[in-house]
Amino acid sequence: MEPALHSATSPIVREIAELLMSRGWTLSTAESCTGGGIGHALTVLPGSSAWFEGGVICYANGVKANLLHVPTVLLNKYGAVSEQVAIAMARGVRKLLATDISIAVTGVAGPGGAIPEKPVGTVWIAWSAGQETTARHFHFEGDRDQIRAQTVVQALLGVLTLLT
Repeated sequence: MEPALHSATSPIVREIAELLMSRGWTLSTAESCTGGGIGHALTVLPGSSAWFEGGVICYANGVKANLLHVPTVLLNKYGAVSEQVAIAMARGVRKLLATDISIAVTGVAGPGGAIPEKPVGTVWIAWSAGQETTARHFHFEGDRDQIRAQTVVQALLGVLTLLT
C-alpha cells in the first residue's frame, strides 16, 4: 500500500479496531476491485488478528459464485459490478468466515473493463452487520491506483459509520 494511503487509513483503522474490540466483534472482507487492499490496510495495525478474521479476494465471477455463494442469476442479470452482487458478496463472506461485520467491494478500476453503463471508477461497496446489509454506489476519478485507494478509504469509513 502506498505510504500516503497508509497514513490516511491508519487513524480510521485504529478507531475501527477499538470499536470492534470493545464489542468483541470480528470483521471480514470480500474484495474484487481492491485485490486485498482493504485487508492490507486492516492488518498493518499490530494485533489486528484479535478482530479481523480474514478476507476473500474474489476477482473472478466463479470465485464469487462458488466460494461466496453469490447467485449466478445475479451475476448474469446485473453483472459483477452491481448493488445486488455487492450485497450478496458481503453476506456471503460474513457467513463463510462467521464474522459480525463484513465489507464487500466490486468495481471497475480500469483502465479497461468499462461499459457505457459502468464507466471506469464505478464501484459498489456493501457492509453487512446484524440483519442489515446496505450498499452504496460511488464513482471515483483518477487512475487505477487512485480508484482502488479511494475505494479502500470509503469502505473503511463505511465500517466506522456502521460502528458509530
